[in-house]
Amino acid sequence: MKVFVTGVSGQLGHDVMLELEKRSHEAIGSDRSGKSDEFKVVALDVTDKNNVEKTLNELKPDAIVHCAAWTNVDGAEDPKVQSIVEKVNVEGTKNLAEIAKKLNSKMIYISTDYVFNGQGTTPWKPDEKDFAPLNFYGKTKLGGEKAVTNLLDKYFIVRIAWVFGKNGKNFVDTMINIGKTHPEVRVVNDQIGTPTYCPDLAKLLVDMLETEKYGFYHATNEGGYISWADFAKEIFKQSGIKSKVIPVTTEEYGVSVATRPRNSRLDKTKLEQNGFTPLPTWQDALSRYLKSKDI
Repeated sequence: MKVFVTGVSGQLGHDVMLELEKRSHEAIGSDRSGKSDEFKVVALDVTDKNNVEKTLNELKPDAIVHCAAWTNVDGAEDPKVQSIVEKVNVEGTKNLAEIAKKLNSKMIYISTDYVFNGQGTTPWKPDEKDFAPLNFYGKTKLGGEKAVTNLLDKYFIVRIAWVFGKNGKNFVDTMINIGKTHPEVRVVNDQIGTPTYCPDLAKLLVDMLETEKYGFYHATNEGGYISWADFAKEIFKQSGIKSKVIPVTTEEYGVSVATRPRNSRLDKTKLEQNGFTPLPTWQDALSRYLKSKDI
């Protein structure tokens, strides 16, 4: 299978490329630079409709995995850049979906728990329609979902949360860096969800591509729902850092520009119902991540 992956310079896109190559699929990546020491990569701006159509018409992939996105949640609240955010997350996704339809290609669109209203304590189901994003980033990711569903039948929309991996900035690295230099760290304890480890997610995404079990899915690691403070405590425990985690409310923390959802619990039972293997526990994923970085 020939698979085109956007955003290969990011955490998830990088690991999807690795997983595709492990399984001997033909993997072609893209980012704005078109440069990579690891993979076959082409330069592509997903907002350039003509270039998207020209590039993919030439490559004719069997599947597209769309990992590229504007992910600076706080930055997206700046009115000066919101037209750009929308262009990347909505128009860019629509451009890819349109060419996927012409080529009859499968498409995976990576979405987020931020499409929901973040209220209550009940885990969000994949086919839930109670959308009311709390921030501009969430609104544009929902717009991307609609662009895919309006155009395609052969799609997987996979919502994830709290992503960490080797190829980019993430919460784990941030906590380790702060914990090494501070005796105490204040971390939010009223936002609840589950981490997602990129190599584990990449395996699932390629599993999906090898089927025709299309639709909406939620995919985070197993191991139970936790707060960011809980996650930080486990990071310090596994990495041997003595810094103390001070749990605080979102209001007490008070740094974020964008409103964050309190309830990021995602119901993943549909994965097993459709024959997919759930991701390992987040505790195990964290252990493997720390070992991969010699921590």
